[in-house]
Amino acid sequence: MEHTGLKRLSLAGTVGLALAGIATIWGVPQPVQAQGQPKKVVMRFAADFPPPPHPAGLAMKYFAERLPQVIPGSEARLYFAGALYTVPEAFEAMRQGNLEMTWMQIGKAAPVDQYMLTVVGPGILTTVGAVDNLDKTSTYQMLVERMAKSQLVKVFGVGHMSFGMGVGGKKRYASPADFVGKKVRSMGPAENPVLEAWKANPVVMAFGEVPSAMESGVIDGLMTSLGGWNSMREQAPYYTMGGAGAFVGDYYMVSASRRWWDRLSPAQRGAMEKLVAETIQVQKEYNWCFDKMAYEKYGTKDPSKPGVYWMSPEEVSAMVNAMGDAAVRYVKSKTPPAAAPWVDKFVQEGRALSKQHPSGSSWIEKVDCSKHASVIKIK
Repeated sequence: MEHTGLKRLSLAGTVGLALAGIATIWGVPQPVQAQGQPKKVVMRFAADFPPPPHPAGLAMKYFAERLPQVIPGSEARLYFAGALYTVPEAFEAMRQGNLEMTWMQIGKAAPVDQYMLTVVGPGILTTVGAVDNLDKTSTYQMLVERMAKSQLVKVFGVGHMSFGMGVGGKKRYASPADFVGKKVRSMGPAENPVLEAWKANPVVMAFGEVPSAMESGVIDGLMTSLGGWNSMREQAPYYTMGGAGAFVGDYYMVSASRRWWDRLSPAQRGAMEKLVAETIQVQKEYNWCFDKMAYEKYGTKDPSKPGVYWMSPEEVSAMVNAMGDAAVRYVKSKTPPAAAPWVDKFVQEGRALSKQHPSGSSWIEKVDCSKHASVIKIK
């Protein structure tokens, strides 16, 4: 399934050991404190995704366990699934210096800055390699600069919840005709007009409500990640993946409060920069391997049978063509007029990236997932 400018590091089976607390990690220079003796860092790290065994939750746990290894005595206190703040609250807390770091969904920060919606929407980044290169787009770089100037927030990079976002249900959803008249759980308002373009009835609800809603018939299907589907296979035995982002674009940025970050010493900042980059790369591997291992266990080549079905490029194109510009029009309606050129720019950049990085061409798709088998568990 689907390098940032980062030089690819050799994991060689050590991530599982790292999560068990073993100090032998990758090819990271030993030990960072010897290069400047940074003092310990005690920080809070908040996210709006679930804790382990969710792959992104595992990556945050990796960060917390690595931090005292690179800066002895340090501690990262983790808060998952909005347990500490909502996304807008978290950005306000960072701006005021009351929260050190976050890993949050970009689009959910729109109440803080409407421009964050410019990189929201399905059918734009549709391959793993395209998603992996989101941070190369000028639109993303514009958002990084806006966060630094207007919110006093430093953005380190971007991670992704899944390379297998899709639609689950009691029947197969693999063509626009499959959606007609169906009530489908949407992951957010940007997906609502897309479902409507497919003549479905979008229903926005928290994931915790989805299993009972599927059982009772309140909804007929749901947009979710492969990990989300894996937790409710009995209620929705069919799951369809439309490339990396044909159904949903789900991008999460790792950020820090400038009020906190600027008080750190150069040695502390250098160590943290390396660790965050390392963690983002680990998350990409975890996400890919979770999706791959789930597909290997539950995948099917026959769309008429239950399980995980990977759509062909032709099927993806049919879905994208049927949605038209519904998501783009919605985003433009919710952002200032001055943001409209950026919305169009991201569509242009994203679709170009999808062509430049076809399925199977990304380094992520070549990761040896056997080295993560002790960490990632598929039910």
